[in-house]
Amino acid sequence: MADTYRNFREKLLEGEVTCKNNVESYLARAKNKSNLNAFLQLFDESAEAAEKVDSKVKAGTAGKLAGMVLAVKDVIAIKDKRLTCGSKILENFVSVYDATVIERLKSEDVIIVGKTNMDEFAMGSSTEYSAYGPVLNPVDTTRVPGGSSGGSAAAVAAGLCHVALGTDTGGSIRQPASFCGVVGLKPTYGRVSRYGLVAFASSFDVIGPFANSVYDAALILEVLAGHDERDSTSAERAVPSYTSFLDRDVKNFRVGIAKGPDKVGTGIADEVREAIEKQIDILRAAGVEIKEVSMPHLDYTIPTYYILATAEASSNLERYDGARYGYRAKDAEELSEGSYGEDVYVKSRTEGFGAEVKRRIMLGTFVLSAGYYDAYYRKAQKVRRLIKEDFDKAFQDVDAIITPTAPTTAFKFGAKTSDPLQMYLSDIFTVSANLAGIPGISVPVGKDSQSLPIGLQLLGRQFEEETILTLANFIEQWTIR
Repeated sequence: MADTYRNFREKLLEGEVTCKNNVESYLARAKNKSNLNAFLQLFDESAEAAEKVDSKVKAGTAGKLAGMVLAVKDVIAIKDKRLTCGSKILENFVSVYDATVIERLKSEDVIIVGKTNMDEFAMGSSTEYSAYGPVLNPVDTTRVPGGSSGGSAAAVAAGLCHVALGTDTGGSIRQPASFCGVVGLKPTYGRVSRYGLVAFASSFDVIGPFANSVYDAALILEVLAGHDERDSTSAERAVPSYTSFLDRDVKNFRVGIAKGPDKVGTGIADEVREAIEKQIDILRAAGVEIKEVSMPHLDYTIPTYYILATAEASSNLERYDGARYGYRAKDAEELSEGSYGEDVYVKSRTEGFGAEVKRRIMLGTFVLSAGYYDAYYRKAQKVRRLIKEDFDKAFQDVDAIITPTAPTTAFKFGAKTSDPLQMYLSDIFTVSANLAGIPGISVPVGKDSQSLPIGLQLLGRQFEEETILTLANFIEQWTIR
């Protein structure tokens, strides 16, 4: 498989390639494919960092991920680099520290080549909502790459890096992975530290990788995962050697097909449905037990998610007021004694935030308001608990649940921007994992008649990423054959 770190690592240790030449090649390719708009920043100095890694390789002291070429979604802090979140309001903001995930990757000699484009503040499903222009899908440049981590997905799919980091709040790793034909892994909430991640919805956000193979995704998760005392939601759980689980025999695994109300599942493209059914037949033939599991509250995932996530967004984005840091309207009146600075706040936010971010802030503020808190926010929290209980019950009978990653393949630019509800429904199969805090992975399972990638999603029990990685690896190997 092209552009996998595993293949590069073998050649590196055999002396066939060097980190420096490899990084220079990736940087040149990224510049040559700048029309994709996958990167917001490229780090030319990464070639110098690669030289140091080459020296470590020769000395036998190189880290576990030596020479891995990585792109990072521009919502994760890297010291002395701009941290824009795809927004005008943070256009010139420079981070003063590294996120925990960046510290861990650097300690294992990963080489970071740039920051990738994204929907503004990770709010979107197509990467059409970036303040710096949309990202093109490298498979078909007339179509979206998915979102909000579209730049990271496109960078991996186009061969501009080995692996990229994204974030997943409601499907923002898995859905673009499906649209671009790469592997996308959302770990369990709390498995990977969020320290240094700019928050969208704090009880949903998870950092995870895009890769061209399940092995590469499993390998990088071994470094990303683990407790971090700087993140109060970080779990104190041992981190398995995920790669050691990949080649397990899948015979006797139990995989569920979720059955909810009749409305759930409508809108799936025929070719997507057929591709998933084919994989289910392959799993069954390999000795996997396929069972139907009841998920009676699946029909409420989208409204529940968009009530709770927008409420948290409203709270988290309150800090961008034009006074402390970030964009400030030039013609706003100065803050002064006795002034609350309404002019600064209103003008700075009006000019600094894009339309989708404003929409979600207003929705979130509405559901948190005194007259509607009980009717919407509190009720949505109760439904979230019911959805989590649906999964808990299902996982008593099965080891994983299989679904399409998205109901369709990548859609054309502009197809859904005029109808926010249709855009939100792009995440109908992914948001449930974020509501329940469980891990999920999207793996490519072929293409439709227009040569657009189709993704299959596997969901697993909390902190049992190894199970879905095993099944995903089997599916990947079968698809390659």
